[in-house]
Amino acid sequence: MRFSVRASAAGILGSRTFTSLRNHYNYRLYFSGQFLSQVGTWLQSAAMAWLVLQLTNSAFAVGLLAFWQFGPYALLGLFGGALADRLDHRNTLILTQVALALCSTIIAVLTLTHVVTLWEAYAIAAMRGLALVLNNPSRQAFIFQMVGREELPNAIALNSSLANATRILGPGIGGILIASFGVGVCFAIDALSYVAVIIALLLMRVDELLSQDRGPRTTMWTSVVEGLGFVRRTPPLRLALGIFTIIATVCINFSVLLPLVASDTLHSDARVYGLITACFGAGALAGALISASIGRVSWPILLGSAAGFGLGELLLAPQRTVLSVVALVIVTGICYTIYTSTTNAMVQLSAPPYLQGRVAGLYSYIFAGSSPFGALIAGSLAARGGTELAFLVAGCTALASAAFGVFARPRDHVTTRANPDEKMPTAV
Repeated sequence: MRFSVRASAAGILGSRTFTSLRNHYNYRLYFSGQFLSQVGTWLQSAAMAWLVLQLTNSAFAVGLLAFWQFGPYALLGLFGGALADRLDHRNTLILTQVALALCSTIIAVLTLTHVVTLWEAYAIAAMRGLALVLNNPSRQAFIFQMVGREELPNAIALNSSLANATRILGPGIGGILIASFGVGVCFAIDALSYVAVIIALLLMRVDELLSQDRGPRTTMWTSVVEGLGFVRRTPPLRLALGIFTIIATVCINFSVLLPLVASDTLHSDARVYGLITACFGAGALAGALISASIGRVSWPILLGSAAGFGLGELLLAPQRTVLSVVALVIVTGICYTIYTSTTNAMVQLSAPPYLQGRVAGLYSYIFAGSSPFGALIAGSLAARGGTELAFLVAGCTALASAAFGVFARPRDHVTTRANPDEKMPTAV
């Protein structure tokens, strides 16, 4: 038993786990810059919510903040992917990082000088949302340019590990900084964190990036339709994104349910909520490292992790003790990240280079666009039957989706294309 545990740990942290970092100078630069930027983003997120709460003392106003931040993405996200495919991804990312840094700088100055108003906070949130419309699909497609097809699953999983590591660090640091110095300092640090990403992008060896195939020049609307048509004509991609849409909408609502688990189900305080959130992040980080160590995508991994995710939520439903909840959110977090990173990699590997921005952007669009609807579903279920009902419905939905995928998944090794020139290997 001792040997197996050591072997498992060695596998997770072994040579395969960090392959893309070891082999690609550009990705090492990008990864290091993203670490500082992601911490800053979590600081900004916590500070913005706290600022709105201070200005209004209204939970509805905080919810409206999310509407302003994600609303532009919900409206324009599909066009963002089409536009990203027309532009140089590296230059686009430099531009969006500058825009995000300016947003944080403006809100930092307004708060530090004590003149900020609610409409200004909402305006900054909307401006950030507009920048993300172009940033997210460009970022997804640029990873492919840095590491190539073979190591793309590993790089996506490492990106997930970075996001979840900062998910653990960022909010805690943000809480300390807000309590000690106020929200303005958090915004200022976030503004500075983007400098690291911009420098990393500027220092890259452009000749080592894979060339970007932009395809034939068409109108924006035609580009969007072309991307959606490609998904429709590609059964594995259509199935993966269809399952992901259902799971993202009904099952991935921890930002709504975990606070309710702490306050209503466990009748505890903010410290328990922080513990549960940190444990979910730790599980998600472990899942990302496991996914990186696997270094490939397949239907068994995707559907198995989706089923594990659903089972974790089903088991969470009846829990009434802190220890049992903590143990299960760790396991659920592991399955959550393996599932999402595998889906992301499978989607990108199924797309030809000239459609990378549109297809990868569609994954991000589903993830972000489903959040408002999913929050309403989770909140309504929790209001009717507590977190037990919400987790029960979420768990059953994920398990049913995984079961459907088992019967519907393609059995061949090559994706079927409407155009023979588009044929390429896909996940098995």
